[in-house]
Formats: sequence, C-alpha cells, structure tokens
Amino acid sequence: MPVYQIFIQIFEHARIKPFLCGQFGSPRFNRDMTIIITDQNTPVAQVIPLVQDERLKEILAGLAQRAGVDAATLQQDFRAEPKEGLILYPAGQPDSRLYLLGLGKKCSFSDLQAAFRSFSHRFKAKLPQNIGIDLRQFPVADIPRLTEAVLTGISLGLYEIGRRFRTGTEDKPVPEFSADHSQVTILVPSEAVFAAHPAIQRAQAFAGAAKNILDLMNAPGNFKTPLMLADWVTEQGRECGFKVRTVHVEDIEKEGLGALYAVGKGSPNPPVLLLLEYGEKSASTPVFGLVGKGITFDTGGISLKPSANMHYMKSDMGGAAAVLGAFMVAAQLKLPVRLIGAIPAAENMVDGIAVKPGDVITTYSGKTVEVTDTDAEGRLVLADALAYLLKEETPGVLIDLATLTGSIIRAIGTQAAGLFTSSDELAAALTTSGDACGERLWRMPMWEEYGSDLKSDVADLRNYTGKPMAESISAAKFLEHFTAAHPVWAHLDIAGMAFADSEFAQTKSATAYGIRLLTEFVEHWTATHSSTD
Repeated sequence: MPVYQIFIQIFEHARIKPFLCGQFGSPRFNRDMTIIITDQNTPVAQVIPLVQDERLKEILAGLAQRAGVDAATLQQDFRAEPKEGLILYPAGQPDSRLYLLGLGKKCSFSDLQAAFRSFSHRFKAKLPQNIGIDLRQFPVADIPRLTEAVLTGISLGLYEIGRRFRTGTEDKPVPEFSADHSQVTILVPSEAVFAAHPAIQRAQAFAGAAKNILDLMNAPGNFKTPLMLADWVTEQGRECGFKVRTVHVEDIEKEGLGALYAVGKGSPNPPVLLLLEYGEKSASTPVFGLVGKGITFDTGGISLKPSANMHYMKSDMGGAAAVLGAFMVAAQLKLPVRLIGAIPAAENMVDGIAVKPGDVITTYSGKTVEVTDTDAEGRLVLADALAYLLKEETPGVLIDLATLTGSIIRAIGTQAAGLFTSSDELAAALTTSGDACGERLWRMPMWEEYGSDLKSDVADLRNYTGKPMAESISAAKFLEHFTAAHPVWAHLDIAGMAFADSEFAQTKSATAYGIRLLTEFVEHWTATHSSTD
C-alpha cells in the first residue's frame, strides 16, 4: 500500500462528528460514519455514476464483463438518464453489488449532488454498511469538487422529515447504511487522493448545516416562535463559533425599530432582532453583511392570506435560514472573513392591536411608511434590519435574502431566485457562484422608474403599490431606501426556491437554498479581490 494512502486512511480519514441540531432534531451528519479517500478498489458494493457521453458504451461493456452479463443487453437497459439506477450482481460473488447511477448528459456539482441525494434516499434501507463510490472515470482536476458533491448528496439523502412530531413507529426496515460504523470509500485516481481529502470537511459542514436548517424550516410555527428561534440560534453560535446578540421587544421599542415592532405586535409571541457576528475586525479582513427575513409564521395580518396554502407560511423565514446556514458553515470551515448578520424575527398575526392597512409607522432609519398592505410585511422588517446593521459597521458587501413576493415566482418560476442589484460586478459574482453550485439566480431590473409607485400621500413611502405587476421589483426598490445607498448591495427574492417539492415529503418542504450560494460567493469574492489588491 502506498505511503500516502496509509497516511490518509490511518491519520486523516476523519470520523464525522455529530452536528448539534438543538431543539429541532437529533445530531445531523451520520453519527459515526467513516469516510476514506483512496485509489484502491476495496469495497465489494460500489456505486458507479455515469454520464451520457461518448464513453458510456465502452464503460458499460467493461462493467458487463466485470458482472458477467451481456454487454448489448446492459447497454440497451441502462441509458444513464438523470437519477436512473440499475443494480448488477456479479456472478459467483455473493456479497458484490454494482449500483449504476445515471447523471444525464452533464456532470455539474448540482447534478452529482442531486443524483446521490436521490440514490441515498431511495436505497438507504437496502445499502450495506460499507459502500464505495467510484469516481475514477472523471477528470483528475474535477475530483475534489465531485467528491464534495457526492458526500453532501449522500448525507442529505438520509434526511427524514418530521421525525420529531410523529408518535407512532413506521413498519420499515432499519437502514444499515445510516447506522453507526457505516463507511463510505471514495475511489479516485492516484493523483487526486490528497487534493480530494478537504472535501470531507466541506461536505460535513454543508450537509450538517443544511440538515439543521431543513429541520428548522420544516418545524411548525408553534415550535418556532421568535424567542424559540433566538434560543436555537444562540445555541448554534456557541456550538459552531459565532457570536449572537438578541434585541428583545422592550429594546426594539426603545431603539425605534418601529417597522419590526409594528409587524410583530399583533402576536402574543414578541418579535426579536438577532445580531450575528463571525470573525474579528481587521483592516485586511473582508466584511460581508447578511440580512435574512425571519417571519416565523405569516398569516398576512389584517390583509389575511387565503387559507388553502397558509400552512406553508411556517417557511417564511427562508432568508433567515440561509443566513444562519452560511454563518454555521463559515464558522465550521474557519473562513478568513468577517460576517455580520441581522435577522428580524416576528410572527405576522391578527389581533386587536395588530397594524392596520393605512397605518403610518416610523422605521429605524427615521423614514415613515404607510402600510397599505399588512401582508407586505417582509420588506418592513428587512428595512429596520438593514438600517440597524449599518448603524455600527459598514460591510464591503451587503446582501439581504427573503421569501418576499409571489410576484417573483410568477416572473421566473421555481428554477432560480430573483437577483436585484445596481452593481454589475456583484451581479456577475453572485450569478457565477449560483451557477457553479446549482443555486441559480436571475437578474431583474432596478431602474428608477419602478420606484415611482412607492410614493405615498401621507408618508415618505408606502409598502405596497397595489398594482398586479412588477411587485418583486417594487419591493426591492423599497428596500433600497434603507441601505444608505450602499454601492455593493443585492437583494435576493428566494420565494420560489426556499420551499419546494422534494423526495423527502408528500407536500412542499424546505430546501436549504442559499446556504451554499452565500458561502461560495463569500469564498470566491474574497479570493478574487485579495488577488487584485
């Protein structure tokens, strides 16, 4: 055995540590799963991901010979369509299995992650404890990135929604693969063993954070009040290594956070403002400001939503979830950056003191707002959070995220989030990061003409235009008033991406969209700007 392989397997193969999940679930990444990266063909059960390209026929012929089956039949039966699976049982080898996994015509990070997430979820009750993933057919330069995609996908596929709130036990076989002492061996070319190894830590961080956030977003509103969220975030900060300060309702009133207070005052569960901080202040450390909408449940207030899909409004804190996940990953990976964050958390409910349509409120910035629609509450709480964040420190880049408007879904559907910014450089960097990790963005216009409909007869601004068009753009133009004209600011409307259909649930559920987008953007922006300084 080569020396480098002994070193990897004995000293650096890494047992994944439990990832604290607080009150919303149990430890996240597999409790005691061993990950090995090697060039040795050791596991008897192997998963072989395959692309629909000119090499497929030849590869299948080799696998057919290895399994003792007819090559022509295998080539006919398996076409490597996206997420297509086929199991081969080599003759004379009772414990041996070859799982063929289709990737379609391309092999991007998101394609591979999605394929292995689906595979892991479908086969977790049948997989043995020790499996191998054969990546040796891919270019050496791509191996580290693909290894991370595979490990993240496998871990996410083991996620189970709703475990905490079900009282009965389902009559299903206990999965061996997700139990203690499972092992995944990643088979890579010899030249890629060392380069691929950091993928273990990155997969651990991203999958662990994502599973925490999935539990958080899928939790029902009565288990996710603003104060419960504050306790959970504080616990995560202690565990992961970032600071958390909670501004409670008394100080929200005292300090003049009038918009956040107005949105939350109709609920018996008071609003809070969560302030997050990772990394130390330094002249040479890049600073990123991240703000996420944290409406833990949204009835629409007096402008009540229809009842049909209101139960999905437990997901109206998708922006906050993305910000929290990014802080968790950055701290776990010890990224050389400084992050400052603000999460305005509130329930938008109805009672005798709830804010009414037509009320005028004074925001933290001093600007007054006529509330023409209480269901346009997300931009109100973000307005206060943006202004408050900029009070003490001005980040080099400022980004806010929110499940803000149905308008963005009507405009571009559920394949991308809306990107709003006046900075071409920031737009290009965010779009590139989104394309690379599969969390895509589509840039929307921010022309001044769109802001004219926000004029009010009785206040500085109104929060809703009332027009059945371009509402996502109007919302972004509203937020722009509270950014202190920051030159590198972007608003991301993730309403169509944060809660969607998946293999985990019968109805829509959380996606953890935005965690990887934000983290990889921060990494790439830092690397690019450091090299040009």
